[in-house]
Amino acid sequence: MNTSLKTIACALVVSFSTQSSATPTTFVHLFEWNWQDIATECETYLGPKGYAAVQVSPPNEHITANQWWARYQPVSYVLQSRGGNRAQFIDMVQRCDSAGVDIYVDAVINHMAAGSGNGTAGSSFGAKQYPIFSPQDFHTTCTINNYSDRGQVQNCELVGLADLDTDAPYVQDTIAAYLSDLTNIGVKGFRLDAAKHMPSADISSILSKVSGTPLIFQEVIDQGGEAVSASEYASNGLVTEFKYSVEIGNTFRNGKLAWLSNFGEGWGFMPSYQAVVFVDNHDNQRGHGGGGNVITFEDGRLYDLANVFMLAYPYGYPKVMSSFDFHSDSDAGAPNVSVHNNGNLECFGQNWKCEHRWSYIAGAVDFRNNTNDDFSLSDWWDNGANQIAFGRSSSGFVAINKESYQLSASVPTSMAPGQYCNVLKGQLAGDAQSCSGDVITVQNDGTINLNVLPFDAIAIHHNGKITDSAPTQNRQRTVIFIKAQTQNGQDMFVRGGIDHAYASSQLGKACTAENYQCAIPITHNNLRNTTTAVWKQSEQYLDWYGAESAQNATSEGTAMDWTTNLWPASYGQLKTVVNDGFGQEVLNEWGEHYWMLDVQMDCSKTVNGWFELKAYVKNGQGFESDVQQTGTPYPSSNHFAQCGKINQFDFNSSTAYIEPF
Repeated sequence: MNTSLKTIACALVVSFSTQSSATPTTFVHLFEWNWQDIATECETYLGPKGYAAVQVSPPNEHITANQWWARYQPVSYVLQSRGGNRAQFIDMVQRCDSAGVDIYVDAVINHMAAGSGNGTAGSSFGAKQYPIFSPQDFHTTCTINNYSDRGQVQNCELVGLADLDTDAPYVQDTIAAYLSDLTNIGVKGFRLDAAKHMPSADISSILSKVSGTPLIFQEVIDQGGEAVSASEYASNGLVTEFKYSVEIGNTFRNGKLAWLSNFGEGWGFMPSYQAVVFVDNHDNQRGHGGGGNVITFEDGRLYDLANVFMLAYPYGYPKVMSSFDFHSDSDAGAPNVSVHNNGNLECFGQNWKCEHRWSYIAGAVDFRNNTNDDFSLSDWWDNGANQIAFGRSSSGFVAINKESYQLSASVPTSMAPGQYCNVLKGQLAGDAQSCSGDVITVQNDGTINLNVLPFDAIAIHHNGKITDSAPTQNRQRTVIFIKAQTQNGQDMFVRGGIDHAYASSQLGKACTAENYQCAIPITHNNLRNTTTAVWKQSEQYLDWYGAESAQNATSEGTAMDWTTNLWPASYGQLKTVVNDGFGQEVLNEWGEHYWMLDVQMDCSKTVNGWFELKAYVKNGQGFESDVQQTGTPYPSSNHFAQCGKINQFDFNSSTAYIEPF
C-alpha cells in the first residue's frame, strides 16, 4: 500500500462537491464498545443515520487489566481482546459493511506492553519477549523526558512501554502482516496510535507492504514548539489536528464565537484535506494526550453547540466521540453492561453516553452529509460576540446562540425560499410535507427571521425542505403548556379553535354546517413519544370534535406530552422531549407536570392570532372546568392562546402566561 494522503484526502473532499447529496462525511469513535454492540449499532442507527465509519478500539490481544488503557498495551496481534474474538470481529466488519458503514481500526504498532504477565488470548510476555517479538526487535530502554529531542521521542519508551524498532525489516513485515490481515477481513482504515513516536519514513515503509488502500490517519500531537511536527506525516495519510480541539474548546468556553469566521487554516492549522478533527477524543477528555481546555459530554448543551459548529463548518474530516461515563476516574474501564443489553439501549445515563445519538449531533451529521456539494463558507453573520450564523451556499444554513439571551435577527442566506426542517430537533417526514421538529422559514428575499433561544442552534439544508401539497399560509411554531398532575394511565388532550357563535356573527363562517371552518390547521412537531404518536398521526386540525376521520379512534382530541424542567434522579434514566418526546424540556421554565403541545399552526385561521382551547384528561376527569381569562378578544369559558407564541395555563384555572419564543 503506497497511497499518499493527498490521494486519500482529496477523494474524501472532492466527494463533498461532486457526489450526490447525503454522502456520508463523518465517522464516530465507539470507544470500548464490543464487536456485537457495534454490529447492532451499524444496522440499527449508524447506517440509517448516514455515518461513514466507526473507529473501533484495538482488536488485538492486550494485557489483562480493567483500565481502558489496557487496550493500548499489545501482547500479540491475535484478534482476541476485550471487544471479542476473531469470529465476532469478522461478523462485525461484514454486518457494518452491509449497512454502509466502514470500520477503522485503532492500530497500536509503536510499542508492546510493559512489564510481564498474560494477555487476553492466554499468551505470556515479559522482558521484551512476546509471541511475535524478541528483545532484538526493540530499541534500547530509555525514557522520554525531553520532547525537543527527536531521538528520545522516537527511540525511547513512551510511559515505559517497550519501543519497537520500526526501522527493522522483521518488525515492519510483522506489523504489515497484521494490518494486511485486517484489510483482508474488510477493514477500511487505520488510526495509527502514537504515530509521532515513529519516524514518518518508518510508517511509510510499513504501509507500502500493507494489502489494499486503507484510509490512514495518524495520531500526532503537535501544538508547536517540539522536535516532531505533524506536517512530517502528511505524505502517509491524514493527521489528527489537535490544535482544532484545543482552540474550539478555548473559544466556546472563554472566547467569542465571532472569532470563528476563518477557523481552520486561518488559525495556523494544517490544510483541511489533511486534517482529522474532533471536539474531544478518548485521551484529551481525560486530560491526557495534549489536554487543554477540552469540551466533553459533561458540558451538556455547550458540547452540543461545539459539535454543531464542527459538523457545519467546512474544515477537515470530523470524528464524533461516543464515550462512557468514567465518573472522574480517568483510568476507569468501560461499564460492565453491554450497550445493546437484551433489547434495552443503555445510552444517555450513567453508563454509555452515546453522544453520536444526541439529537443535535446526529442532526448536524445529517446537515454535513447534505451540504457536501458546497464545501465552502458563505453568508457569515455575527453579533460581535457569541451569536453566529453562516451558510454553505444554497445547500444549507446554521445559526448558533451561545448568549444568555435570545438571538433575534433578520439575516441573509443563499437558500431558496420556503419552509425547512430544523434537523437538530426533528426529521422531515417521508412525504416531505411535515417536520417532527421546528420549521424554519426562508423568506422570498432569502432572509431568515432568526429566533434562537439561549444556548441553542438551528440547522437547515436543501434536502430538508417541506413540500406541502397544500400551501401553508403563515404557519408558525406554537407551544402550549398546561399544568396538571395526572395519574398512571391518564393522558392529556386539548380541543380548540374558534367559537361557533362568534364565527357566525363576526366572521361570517357557518361552522355548524362545515365544522372545520372553526378548526385550525396544525402539524405536530413532536412525534417521538411512542404513547402519543399514535394519536397525532394523520391529525390535521386543532378542533372541537375529538378524533378526526383519519385519526386513531381512541384519541380524545389533540394529544399532549408530559414534561418537566428538570428530570428527577428518582425517575431513573433521563428522558427528554428532544430524544424521547417527553420528559425534560428546555421551554418548560416552571417545573414538573406541564403537559406540552408543540405544533406548526396556521395563524391565518385564528382571530388576530388568538384561538380558544380546553383541556381533557383521558381516563380521568374529562374536560376541565370553565375558566374566565381576562384580556381576551371575545368572552369565552375557555382558555385563549396566541399563535406563534409559548402559552402556559393551569388546569381548571383562569391564569395565563404568554411569551414570544
